Amino acid sequence: MTLSFRSKTALLLLLILPLPALAEPMHAQYLPPDELSVREGEPEQQQLLQVTEYSVVAGSQRQSNQTPIPVTSPLVLRLKGKTMNKGATISQVLIHFDGESKSLKKPAYDEPSRTLTLYYPATQYRVLVDLLRNEKVYCQFLSYANGHVWADLHTGSVRAR
Repeated sequence: MTLSFRSKTALLLLLILPLPALAEPMHAQYLPPDELSVREGEPEQQQLLQVTEYSVVAGSQRQSNQTPIPVTSPLVLRLKGKTMNKGATISQVLIHFDGESKSLKKPAYDEPSRTLTLYYPATQYRVLVDLLRNEKVYCQFLSYANGHVWADLHTGSVRAR
């Protein structure tokens, strides 16, 4: 069977042109296995940010209208960077560290302020700061129609030394 010039050209174009984005998010290789099948279908939203700068905020506050007077010392990492995927609007990430709770709040993306808020145990602070100091770091947020959300900080592939 011989193909016409037109058919050969069309076949060649199919082979060399990139395919449109499929259901997988840009950095899907960094997602853990979905053993519980909670990631149903395509994500409704993906925010992917390459971190270019960060700051640490170690606060101290005292609410004088309560008895006994609680003193808290919040620890926050503020990340800024550039968006990496089409349609992303994220401009900053706030990471709150909690040393006392048994469970953490779920990641939340606030569209009006373009801020992703993450919650990590206080024990992860050193790990995250070490990544920020030494590697190219990305932050991704995915939300699905069934209410499932995923957020992470990850490095790109790094060669072992």
